[in-house]
Amino acid sequence: MKKHNFSAGPSILPREVIEKTAEAILDFNGSGLSILEVSHRSKGFEAVIAEARELFIELLNIPEGYSVLFLGSGASMQFAMVPFNLFEKKAAYLNTGVWASKAMKEAKGFGETIEVASSKDANYTFIPKDYAIPADADYFHITTNNTIYGTEILTDIDSPVPLVADMSSDIFSRPMDVSKYGLIYGGAQKNLAPAGLAFVIVKDELLGKVSRYIPTMLNYKTHIAEGSMFNTPPVLPIYSAMETLRWLKKNGGLVEMEKKNIAKAELLYNAIDNSKIFVGTAAKEDRSRMNVCFVMKPEYAALEADFQKFAQEAGMDGIKGHRSVGGFRASIYNAMPIESVQALVDCMNEFEKQNA
Repeated sequence: MKKHNFSAGPSILPREVIEKTAEAILDFNGSGLSILEVSHRSKGFEAVIAEARELFIELLNIPEGYSVLFLGSGASMQFAMVPFNLFEKKAAYLNTGVWASKAMKEAKGFGETIEVASSKDANYTFIPKDYAIPADADYFHITTNNTIYGTEILTDIDSPVPLVADMSSDIFSRPMDVSKYGLIYGGAQKNLAPAGLAFVIVKDELLGKVSRYIPTMLNYKTHIAEGSMFNTPPVLPIYSAMETLRWLKKNGGLVEMEKKNIAKAELLYNAIDNSKIFVGTAAKEDRSRMNVCFVMKPEYAALEADFQKFAQEAGMDGIKGHRSVGGFRASIYNAMPIESVQALVDCMNEFEKQNA
């Protein structure tokens, strides 16, 4: 039976990326050594990290004056690194979910932190829109895709202050204007690579302006100066990231990826909207293309466990909703083929046919 991986993260990767990474684990570039054991300062790996950086710049059309970093520890460390490097007097945050809230919590330890708007009272089912960004803030932080609640910011916001974005789960899913952002960061385990890697795209001119001491490892300038090699980087995830970026380029880049992501999301949301027993949880205008969240309609709530079992037996893996919200979540990142989304729709239709 074919497995369809709808896990929210670590999540699906292109099959050829997995295969090429597996080959490199056994023999890296014909060296007779595994990528797991080569020096990160060897010419072979230096070429890997250089190509990954160049592909970031090419695919995202990153302008001059920005640095691309590959760091360990995932996105959660960036919740603290961002204020360490950018927070002098005041920071502003848009609260759209658990991860946005956690990022804001870290910032509060550095000084005045403004929550410009929140959808918490509505269980984060929409993206707030009528808010004012303080013009005297050092930066404005957003989380572009909220994996737990299935909402997404699909436009590049115009901000009067440097815009900081956690793009852990929707980076490379659409073309974007990087020049509108001061800093972009994310964990790699959704749309890029295995867990253990964080990426950072930062506008160089924003750094070096805070008056506080920044611990060496938490200072972006440290890693820029050393080309992400100040300490041993997460070698294997960086290699996989390079292979994913090659795959993206080969398959038409971000314009083509957005077309495919729109088609996949429309297919699944249409099935939900036309269902007698399922209903979506996010406001339609704010629905995520990456994480489709849905539940049973109230009169069919007792069937939730039955559908979970039915879907699992049909090969649908990872569709259980986050423990904090329940229901179901289908994560349909870049590497998810539309055939798998169709398989889920067919599964939902069959269950409905048997139970509605």
